Amino acid sequence: MKLNVTTIRKFLHKSQKPIGFVSGSWKTTQRFIDAEKRNFELLFFAFSIGLSVGLVGSVFRLTLDYINKLSTELYAYNSNGKLINYFILIILSTISVLISYALVKNLAPEASGSGVQEVEGALDQARPLRWKRVLPVKFVSSLFSLGSGLLLGREGPTIQIGANIGKMFTDTFRRPDDEVNPLVSAGAAAGLATAFNAPLSGIVFVIEELHGHFHYKFFSLAGIMIASSTADFVVRALIGVDPVVHMTIFNHPPLQSIWMFFVFGLFLSLVGYLFNAYLIKTLNRTRKLSKRNAYIYAGTVGIVVAIVGIFNFNLIGGGYQTIRFVLDHSFTFVFLLILFLSRLILTILGYSTGVSGGIFAPLLAMGVVFGMLFGNMMQSVFPAQILSPGIFAVAGMAGIFASTVRAPLTGLVLAIEMTANFELILPLLVTSITASIFTTMFGNKPIYTTLLKRTLENAAQQHK
Repeated sequence: MKLNVTTIRKFLHKSQKPIGFVSGSWKTTQRFIDAEKRNFELLFFAFSIGLSVGLVGSVFRLTLDYINKLSTELYAYNSNGKLINYFILIILSTISVLISYALVKNLAPEASGSGVQEVEGALDQARPLRWKRVLPVKFVSSLFSLGSGLLLGREGPTIQIGANIGKMFTDTFRRPDDEVNPLVSAGAAAGLATAFNAPLSGIVFVIEELHGHFHYKFFSLAGIMIASSTADFVVRALIGVDPVVHMTIFNHPPLQSIWMFFVFGLFLSLVGYLFNAYLIKTLNRTRKLSKRNAYIYAGTVGIVVAIVGIFNFNLIGGGYQTIRFVLDHSFTFVFLLILFLSRLILTILGYSTGVSGGIFAPLLAMGVVFGMLFGNMMQSVFPAQILSPGIFAVAGMAGIFASTVRAPLTGLVLAIEMTANFELILPLLVTSITASIFTTMFGNKPIYTTLLKRTLENAAQQHK
């Protein structure tokens, strides 16, 4: 072959395409490698967040359990008819509520209440996550508010703490902006798993309740699954593996009784509508109080709760004691009705004080009480179809969550994980779906959506 200029040019022209192809392929391969590296880094940080939330949440739960144990002993010791002992209990409860309120009001107002609405706002980039302030304030103030006996739950604080730990990791390790949403969501999922020993509920909660705020991608979903399961593993290793609610494991009820759960869900939809409506009305009224009157209001609620606790300590607190109290005894229709209404009112009053504390646990307790109330009625009328009213207690946990939070799947999974009653999936589904559909038809908005809207409106007014 004779080499000349023309031959050389043809050879070089043909060689340019393979060389360019190889170069382009390498760049594409490098982009894939970089993307995979970032995805695995995301999963590693999700694991680290779950580990941290599990540790912090376990310390929080163990400390709170110790405080509650002391409170139980204190009420048992001092409830002997002496006026001075009653006075001491009332003073301690009131001071605890006031300390919690002062910490929140003066140091981190966003730590007020549940905190779930703040997490939703942060995922939408509408609210800041000031983790340096919120983490210590939420932790300490929640111990005082929950330890005082107020009818508030630990799950709101652990969810907000978990989300802020997620933000702490993104800031500390300077993660890209597109990782803030999945890592904060992973922290929130881990927080719920920590509160209830319910990892699946934490995952479902983010997907269902935070669906409009959580940026759904495969690795984001994998991140919340890793964080939730890791946190649950830590909690079970440090605290225990038993279900949060100890109760009978029920068999599936007869199929001819399923219609009762439809009726039960309808009643729960009304309960959810009333709870949300009066909670927002009470919050709107307390928001108008002066600083001095707000402290007086918070202290007054603390006094009322202490007086109820003196009457019966099982009737106050987040609701776990109430659940065991109701399940372990047989009560009249009138007593259960009074218990339900009193917890409904005291939960609204406690949350409206502005201290730290969630509403999941109080709602679940109300669902149990209302379920026993309805179950006793059904058993008296249809004894052959209802062998135990406790079945409605489990369904009540799922149904009342569905009607207030409008997250029926989360309520269903939460009730099953907390009680280990896996046989009751069908009646719980019927109750949850019915409650959520009818409460929507009544015009009931999801409670956290309403709370977030109020928070944004308040923030806008303060900046005017």
